[in-house]
Amino acid sequence: MKVIKFILKFIVGCILSGMVVAIVGYFYYSQDLPDVVQLKDVRLQTPMQVLSSDGELIATFGERRRMPLKYDDMPPVLLNAVIATEDSRFYDHYGVDPVGILRAVYIGLKNHSFSQGGSTITQQVAKNFFLTPEKSIGRKIREMILAIRMEKELSKEEIIALYLNMINFGSRAYGVGSAAYTFFGKDAKDLTLSEAALLAGLPNAPSAYNPIYHPEKALQRRNWVLHRMLDQNFINQQEYEAAIADPLDVSYNVPQIAFSAPYVAEMARQFMYDKFGENAYTDGYKVYTTITKADQMAATNAITNNVINYDIRHGYRGPERTLWKANETAWDKEKIMSALGNYMCYNELCPAVVVDSNDTKATAITSDGEQITIPYEGVKWARAYINDSQQGPLPTTVSSVVKEGQQIWVRKNNNQWQLAQIPSINAALVSINADNGQIKALIGGFNYNISKFNRATQAIRQIGSTIKPFIYTAALDKGLTMSTMLNDAPIMRSNAGSEVWRPKNSPAVYQGPLRLRVGLSLSKNVMMVRALRAIGVNYAADYLERFGFPKDNISRHESLALGSASFTPLQVTRAYATIVNGGYLITPYLIERIDYSEGGTIYQHTPEIACHDCLVDLSYEKKDNTQAANLANVENAIQSTGSDEPEQSKLKAEDNMLLPSSDIKFENLINPDGTLAHPVDESKNNQSNYAPHVISSEVAFIMKDAMKSTVWGEPNGNWTATAWRSKALGRKDIGGKTGTTNASKDVWFAGFGANIVTVVWLGFDDHRRELGKARRDTLSDNSYISAEGGAVTANPVWNDYMKVALKDIPEQQDIKPASVIPVLIDRKTGLLAPQPGPDSIMEYFIEGTEPTKYPTTEVGTKVTDADGNTSELF
Repeated sequence: MKVIKFILKFIVGCILSGMVVAIVGYFYYSQDLPDVVQLKDVRLQTPMQVLSSDGELIATFGERRRMPLKYDDMPPVLLNAVIATEDSRFYDHYGVDPVGILRAVYIGLKNHSFSQGGSTITQQVAKNFFLTPEKSIGRKIREMILAIRMEKELSKEEIIALYLNMINFGSRAYGVGSAAYTFFGKDAKDLTLSEAALLAGLPNAPSAYNPIYHPEKALQRRNWVLHRMLDQNFINQQEYEAAIADPLDVSYNVPQIAFSAPYVAEMARQFMYDKFGENAYTDGYKVYTTITKADQMAATNAITNNVINYDIRHGYRGPERTLWKANETAWDKEKIMSALGNYMCYNELCPAVVVDSNDTKATAITSDGEQITIPYEGVKWARAYINDSQQGPLPTTVSSVVKEGQQIWVRKNNNQWQLAQIPSINAALVSINADNGQIKALIGGFNYNISKFNRATQAIRQIGSTIKPFIYTAALDKGLTMSTMLNDAPIMRSNAGSEVWRPKNSPAVYQGPLRLRVGLSLSKNVMMVRALRAIGVNYAADYLERFGFPKDNISRHESLALGSASFTPLQVTRAYATIVNGGYLITPYLIERIDYSEGGTIYQHTPEIACHDCLVDLSYEKKDNTQAANLANVENAIQSTGSDEPEQSKLKAEDNMLLPSSDIKFENLINPDGTLAHPVDESKNNQSNYAPHVISSEVAFIMKDAMKSTVWGEPNGNWTATAWRSKALGRKDIGGKTGTTNASKDVWFAGFGANIVTVVWLGFDDHRRELGKARRDTLSDNSYISAEGGAVTANPVWNDYMKVALKDIPEQQDIKPASVIPVLIDRKTGLLAPQPGPDSIMEYFIEGTEPTKYPTTEVGTKVTDADGNTSELF
């Protein structure tokens, strides 16, 4: 009895001591443990998606691919497979399974290795969300405490849903939704028994059982899971045997990008990172941009084709490298493929190695192992590149251009392989909705993988003649009209005290006095300089700020008239939109809205809009002087400069009738580096979110109409405008302006159709390099050679894009302001026309600025002036 009593006391003592230890241990290890209730609102790490406005995927950012699913969206076959594999008593325990722990201890003692931890699914969730992966008794105790607490706060369904959404399945796939797509390219709800068993076996060792890299091990693991499901009565013998017989049909799948827009994606990524930091990549945001698939693809194709065409015109610069020479042993296919493994395709251009060439064709192996044939027609263009303005003769044989052992670039065009090369020139395109600033398409360069520098927003390049509409707008606001006569004659003197500067027309053709509309459409440089001198350099420079141009980039000397100032394509696009929309300075924006991964929109952009229907002028205050008075002053200034003496404007900026009110800011609407600037979480009142009105609607209407003349010229006019190539669009609501800087280092075309404004720029990243000259027909030695410029190089890009962008948009008629009147004028003098005829044309004027005199007429030997007085000629 004494022994029995001793044993009983010992047992009770052990139990009490254990209880004390357990209680003390519980309170000790419970310190600082997180509240498991937060798992009800847990945010799983989910990558950020960037999408077009029509919901097409552009890019994803984030290390972990995840597609969170709700419990009801998880197929029962998958749930059963996971429970059979990871925690067969899942529905019976309360977070910790003593049976499982004892089984793990037994197996560990038997095998002399504790490879199994006996953790339940609940414990694994606790560990992954709250604890470190360290292997220690303390961590295990904390894991158990958290698991028990979780079972009290969460349902079994919530726990297993958390587990299946957060667990790593390998190949960057986290969660069963992502794993189903990564390995099978399907939704989780469509998984078969065999596929569910495969996925259920991966979390134990994602790398070791990865079916892409270790198919045999993955197959063995899948079959073991199926056996467990059979033992647990989740499946019957027949289902087991059918699943065992299924082949391991896996492939690596990633979210399919609907179309390429890498510069847009990077702008969206930077926007999100600036706002949310690293959480931008893990919180599952869906970022909807303003671009559309159709417009962006049209922009990509327009840039790609025209940049390649430029490169073809200027000759072949030779192979990428030579792998072996004629007197050396040729490489085998395996070695060639290994060499090409370091290269990728850029747009339509792919690497290849020539393995044979003769007079009529060449044979090459591409980076994907395909053997291709390049006929003579595919290399005929490859004149030898001498310099940017000189190319050699047409090649006569294929082998004179490409030789065995050379690594080249190839392009498939019209089902025929052609020799190609990576262009050395670059380009940018920006297209926006002029009424609200919505960016419809944006290209920052020929290829993002070659250069990540975004030329659309970061390249500050000289604007050339593309600046002329803005300075002419300032001149109109000063009192000039589209019928004002300016002398298209060489300027022989510079201003007093300054170094000699003799601006010239390009081409150097001078036609004497011309109306301002004609001078704009023919891009007459000397007329532009005379207009600038009439209104004053400082006035024009200050006026440019109204269009959003950064003050520091505006040069304050007469070369400003010819575009010596430098701006980004985005800034130029915004400025042109101001003229097109009636004078409103809208702010371009790229992010339309941001959706949260759990549903709901956390940000909706409210754009500043051009308020065409506003009854109150938002930004101008009237002065006592009249536009007619301004007109008289400007005419006097022009007359005073007609002799080419040192020209100083007699007008001051405050003579202008319309001035911006004090509450309008013209700076910082676009950041100094050219990136977009707009708020994320500050919504504006939609009823008052109007863009500032920075130029009068009357001036904007007349200038917009004048830019249409740069495409269409004038009815019965005897001159061809610089942008005549855009007539191919067949729309009367288009207009624009070409731009070419000195030596053709930068070429531009800025234009509009309906309410869409698009700007195209091309040039070399090296500012010192000229675009040069080339034959217009690359396949003929008899074709003429011409210099690259805004009209011949940039305008075709614009045309190709706008054909698509305007496809479904009806032609639009501009609404004429009431104070703008049409007046019949004489073509030669700009004065009133006595009657309609071939020498007269209708011109728009702001009421009060129209001409009041008729031109002098000749009848025989008598001259009759406007007052009816006559005199003899001889």
